[in-house]
Amino acid sequence: MQLGLIGLGRMGGNMAHRLVDAGHQVVGFDLQASNLAEAKAVGVTGVTTLAELVAQLKPPRAVWVMVPHGKPTEDTIAGLLELLSPGDLIIDGGNSHYVESMRIAAVCEQKKVGFIDAGVSGGVWGLKEGYCIMAGGTPQSIAMLQPVFTALVQPGGFAHVGPVGAGHFVKMVHNAIEYGMLQAFGEGFECLERSDFKLDLEQVTEMWRHGSVVRSWLLDLLVLAFQHDGKHLDKIAPYLEDSGTGRWTIEYAVEKAIPIPAITDSVYARFLTRDDIHFSARVIAALRNQFGGHAVKAAP
Repeated sequence: MQLGLIGLGRMGGNMAHRLVDAGHQVVGFDLQASNLAEAKAVGVTGVTTLAELVAQLKPPRAVWVMVPHGKPTEDTIAGLLELLSPGDLIIDGGNSHYVESMRIAAVCEQKKVGFIDAGVSGGVWGLKEGYCIMAGGTPQSIAMLQPVFTALVQPGGFAHVGPVGAGHFVKMVHNAIEYGMLQAFGEGFECLERSDFKLDLEQVTEMWRHGSVVRSWLLDLLVLAFQHDGKHLDKIAPYLEDSGTGRWTIEYAVEKAIPIPAITDSVYARFLTRDDIHFSARVIAALRNQFGGHAVKAAP
């Protein structure tokens, strides 16, 4: 099928590449000329305006928005709603707050334009391995986009989790769990790093991948991080950003009186990295770079 894709960065660009490889026609738009050029090189039809993108698509149109959450997403969707027709469909694949997604869906409904909130996990490995997508929307909207979902995900990696808002809600909690898991790895490896045994952390990580209770994809990626950034991760500054999803999960939990101490502490721990130096932060920064391509600060 045809799909418009707005945002061709590290996630959107790889998604476009995977869709083209699966035989879909992708019409892509990005403000960065370099991103647009890379997408065109793998078979994406590149355009330079939203109006041109909409004009290239045959009704009923489907346009996937893959830009940073907040104002960039809202402005992009507002621009699309001036150009799309009743029966068309917008998909927000960014990490938007589920409450905002529900509000935007109501605006789309007034224009008789469908809306799907799609939480996308898989990071920079999605092109090769396939993504995991948790989608919220009407059954009709999901059915319209099913060929795209099928092409993007690995087997078993797609679920229609509920009405609009459910997709980004599930992704919000997914990311909060990710915070806690990363923090546990970071703290554990700081204990190993600071021990008196002069441990080879790459050796320990590789050994744990085989038969241990904590074996996981994160351990697989940590081996790669040690190989790429050194056995003490000296190339990476111990500074961590937070995307917002962890904070939103804490706010939700407080509202519902749900105790989530591990996740809450993991978010606060990221704030600490901005004032202090911990090996745990190097581990988490290295893992975030490995699975998501998140930028890291170079060590001074």
